[in-house]
Amino acid sequence: MQKNTTDFDVIVVGGGHAGIEAAYAAARLGARTLLITLNIDKIGYMPCNPAIGGVGKGHIVFEISALGGLMPKLCTKTYLQARMLNTSKGPAVQGLRLQIDKHAYNQLSKETLEHTPNLTITMGMVESLIMNGSEIQGVRTREGAEYTAPSVVITTGTFLNGLVHIGKTNYSAGRQGEEAVASLSTFLASLNISLGRLKTGTPPRLLRSSLDFSLMEKQDADNLNYLFEFSPHAVTTKRDCFITHTNAKTHEIIRKNLHLSAMYSGNIKGVGPRYCPSIEDKIARFPDKQSHHVFVEPESASSEEIYPNGISTSLPLEVQKEYIRSIKGFEQAVIVRPGYAVEYDFVLPSQLKPTLELKKVPGLFLAGQINGTTGYEEAAGQGIIAGINAAHKAQHKEPFILDRNESYIGVMIDDLVTLGVDEPYRMFTSRAERRLLLRQDNVFERLGDKAHQLGLITNEFYQEIKQENDIVESTITNLRNGNNNTELLKLFGELECNKENILSAAGCGLSERAVQNIYANVRYEPYLKREQKEIEKARMFHNLVIPTTMSFTSLSGLSVELQQKLTRFRPATIAQATLIPGMTPAAISLLIFKSRQHLAV
Repeated sequence: MQKNTTDFDVIVVGGGHAGIEAAYAAARLGARTLLITLNIDKIGYMPCNPAIGGVGKGHIVFEISALGGLMPKLCTKTYLQARMLNTSKGPAVQGLRLQIDKHAYNQLSKETLEHTPNLTITMGMVESLIMNGSEIQGVRTREGAEYTAPSVVITTGTFLNGLVHIGKTNYSAGRQGEEAVASLSTFLASLNISLGRLKTGTPPRLLRSSLDFSLMEKQDADNLNYLFEFSPHAVTTKRDCFITHTNAKTHEIIRKNLHLSAMYSGNIKGVGPRYCPSIEDKIARFPDKQSHHVFVEPESASSEEIYPNGISTSLPLEVQKEYIRSIKGFEQAVIVRPGYAVEYDFVLPSQLKPTLELKKVPGLFLAGQINGTTGYEEAAGQGIIAGINAAHKAQHKEPFILDRNESYIGVMIDDLVTLGVDEPYRMFTSRAERRLLLRQDNVFERLGDKAHQLGLITNEFYQEIKQENDIVESTITNLRNGNNNTELLKLFGELECNKENILSAAGCGLSERAVQNIYANVRYEPYLKREQKEIEKARMFHNLVIPTTMSFTSLSGLSVELQQKLTRFRPATIAQATLIPGMTPAAISLLIFKSRQHLAV
């Protein structure tokens, strides 16, 4: 029988947030790109909380924006409410978070990709790969089609051998109402690719009209003129968000039914996310805690469904109904969709190169939850890097790698490929050793040159970035004008109250982002200089060998935690030591000193 075969440069499997960015990036780089997805109408769908950003996660979205990605553009046009988190803290650890209209985002994702040059979209289930020895040559679908390409990006999310759990009931599904992909998982295993099993979950969805919002705390929006994109936008808030709490009765109901949860009955084998646990996991792990926050958030301006963030569950539906109605404001709540857990296969990410290409299978790239991460933002950040490198591979160009000292995306990928994961990976600012350098406000300054060199942003946009950078630098010079750092900080006082000082020194209009950038440069100046020195020192001693005879437990000056981690990972070089979670610059300096001391003997 004759096969339906079509040639492309890049094939992207999966239309979630990783797949969107991979396909969009590859197509914009001139690669003939095919996006294969199970359901074209579900491109960019948000099965969990329809929100994007936050502390750490938001930094990734800003970096996607600086690289010309699609997620930030979609957010600006489809958000319901905007908030800047951590405003009581310094600029480096603040995070933009947007509540998104999931239906509008889904529809706009589809429409945008359909009108993207060099990109073709088709429906199908990829079941196997076309191979030439160990090299990838394309994909085969269940529908009988074959598509060839020298680069393939797999972004299957939770669909890879997915299994949904509600109480003691479980069934094959990538997420509720959608079929799982089983055969591709088997095929990857046949290539001697090591797979693992992870789990995530979602809460029940509630009917808006059945809730009493007067009993809840309203979460006010921030009127922000600048979101994830470089240019300002028209401020809007279409839906309010609220907060309520679980209570002793809620916890009692959950405790007496723990044995019915899929998490505690032994039905689930996958490891769940430590930083986003189910409500039954919270109750079991923190028995002394009297209540937990429930963030009551809208799913869409065109839907009556409400997402009660913080109470994901795999308990039976009847138990879900009982504990939901014990929560203040939820006394008459109607569940329109039950909460559930889903477990799925993933590829151990230590098998990847920093380009997100599999070491064993040249031309095969992976992005998103298949690499052990959790979250739309982490998936999109991987997607754009995988898409760039898949296109470069097909075009015989040099690979593109972001360093952990220059981006949160670089931190995430470095963590994944070097340390691997034993639970779903989530981004936090604490993971970035150079977080004072890797701020939201300087993201276009940090990555603009790279994006322009790659051809991901226009010349006009690049000139706008350069112009703002020039103004920031000259304004800092004008502000100093003989003042030292302490005097400048006194001059600024509270940033929000004294923007006129900065604007006056600039001699022209400045974006809120630029004002924040200037303030952060002045506030962090001594620390930024120290971080640059530490980066240079680490690079100088990057390949310095750590003696195999060195006993980390005898090194005074190291915390017990770091002593244990160093003993466990046993890094061979300073470069490897820097990647250990929680490793501090002071600890690295001590290791360099002790290693040089040992080697000199």
